[in-house]
Amino acid sequence: MQIVSIIDIYEDKIEINDKIVICGWIKNKRISKLGFSFLDIYDGSTCDPMQIIANNTLSNYTNILQLTVGCSVIVHGTLILSKGNKQKYEVVSQNIKITGWIDQPDTYPISNKKHSLEFLRTMTHLRSRTNLIGVITRIRHCVMQSLHLFLDQKKYYWIPTPIITGIDAEGTGKMFRLSTFDFNKIPKNQDGSVNFKKDFFGKESFLTVSGQLTLESYACSLSKVYTFGPTFRAENSNTSRHLAEFWMLEVEQSFSNLTNIIFLAESILKYVVNIVLKNCFHEINFLSQYIDQKIKNRLENFLIQDFTNIDYIDVIDILLKSKEKFQEKVFFGIDLFSEHEKYIVSYFNNKPVIIKNYPKELKAFYMKLNDDGNTVAAVDILLPGIGEIIGGSEREDRIDFLKNRLKELGLNDQDYWWYLDLRRYGTVPHSGFGLGFERLIAYITGLSNVRDLIPFPRTVKNFQF
Repeated sequence: MQIVSIIDIYEDKIEINDKIVICGWIKNKRISKLGFSFLDIYDGSTCDPMQIIANNTLSNYTNILQLTVGCSVIVHGTLILSKGNKQKYEVVSQNIKITGWIDQPDTYPISNKKHSLEFLRTMTHLRSRTNLIGVITRIRHCVMQSLHLFLDQKKYYWIPTPIITGIDAEGTGKMFRLSTFDFNKIPKNQDGSVNFKKDFFGKESFLTVSGQLTLESYACSLSKVYTFGPTFRAENSNTSRHLAEFWMLEVEQSFSNLTNIIFLAESILKYVVNIVLKNCFHEINFLSQYIDQKIKNRLENFLIQDFTNIDYIDVIDILLKSKEKFQEKVFFGIDLFSEHEKYIVSYFNNKPVIIKNYPKELKAFYMKLNDDGNTVAAVDILLPGIGEIIGGSEREDRIDFLKNRLKELGLNDQDYWWYLDLRRYGTVPHSGFGLGFERLIAYITGLSNVRDLIPFPRTVKNFQF
C-alpha cells in the first residue's frame, strides 16, 4: 500500500477503491452504536480531515475506543466515496496502528475547539496542530517558493549572504552583539573598554540587520541577484508589526534605477498573490470563513489595481491639509508613522501606495543623493492594513558622495573599505529593495499580528521557545 497525503485525495489524485496508508493525528472521534467508530484524521497537508471507518472487528478496537484528540495513528485502508453528506470521501480501515498516545488528555492544550491567537502564542511548540496555523504555514511555504520561482525565471541568482557581520547596514546601531566572552570575565583594555581583540573574531561582531551590502558586491559582477533569509533588529518595539528576528527578501540589480526596481517590486507582489490564489484555494476558503470574508475578492482586486506613485513632499502636503488629528506632529522631515501610512493608503481608496524621494536625513547612507542635494532616490511601498512592506533605493555609486554621507552620519569609512572598493573598481548604477516576508504573509492572510505568522516569534521580552 502507498502512503498518501490527505490533500492528494481531495485533489482527486487517488483512485476510488485504492488501498492506501494515511499517517496522521486524531482530530475527532465518534462512536456509533452499530459496531463501528468514525475517526477524523489530519496530516497537515490540508485543513480538511479524512474520515476513517473503524469497525469493531479490528483486533485493537478496544484501544481505538480510547483514542483522544492528538493521538497519532497509521491507517491502512480502502478509499471509498462517503455515504454521508458532510464529506466526499472516507477510508474503510483494515488496520489501525496507534503510534502515540496523549498523556493526561484532560490537560492537552490543543483540544478540538477554537483557540484565541493570544493563547496559541503561549503554546508555540504545539500551535501548528491547529487548522489556522497549518493554513498560515502552507501559505507561507507557497509564498516562499513562488518568490524563488519568480526570480529564477527572471535570471536572478540566489546569494547566501552572511548572518554574522561587523558593520551596521542601516547605520542605526540597533543590532544584536555576538560574543563568546564569559560575561563574568570580560577582558578589558587599560582604559576600561572591552578588548574585542580577544573575542572569537578579534573584533566586534553582530547579527545582521540586512544582507544588502554584501549582496551588492555580487550585483556588481553577476548583475541580478537576491538573498532570502533571517535578519535581526534590536528595536525596542513591542507592536503587532515588529519582530526581533524576521525574514526578508532582498534584491539587487546593476544598471538599474528607481523606476526599474519599482516595476520589479510590483511585479513580484502580484505574481505571488496570483500563485497563492491558484495553489492555496483550500487555505483561502478556510480564511474566508474564519478570518476575512472578503479575502478572495481583496486579493483578486489587488492583481488589477494600479499602484499610486507619489513623492514624499506631496505626502506631507496631503497630511498637513487633512482634518485628521494625528498623534505625531506632521512636518517635512518626519519619518512617517503607521497612522500616517494608514491615512495615505485610505486617501488613495485603499490601494497600494508608492512613496518616493525621501529627505536624506531619514534614510541610510547608501541611498543615492538626488540632484537637489536634500533628498535621496528612495522608495517605500505601502499596502492597505499593513503599511510599509517594501523599502528600496538607488544605491550611491559615486565614491565621493558615499564618503560624504558616511561622514555626515558619523560612520567610520574604514569599516566600509570593501564597500567603497565596489565604487573604486568598475562602479555601476544599481538599485535594490527589501521585502518584509512576514508583513507580506499578513497582507495575504488578513492576520494583523506578525507573531502569528512566523513559527517561533522573537520579540521584546519574549523568548520562550
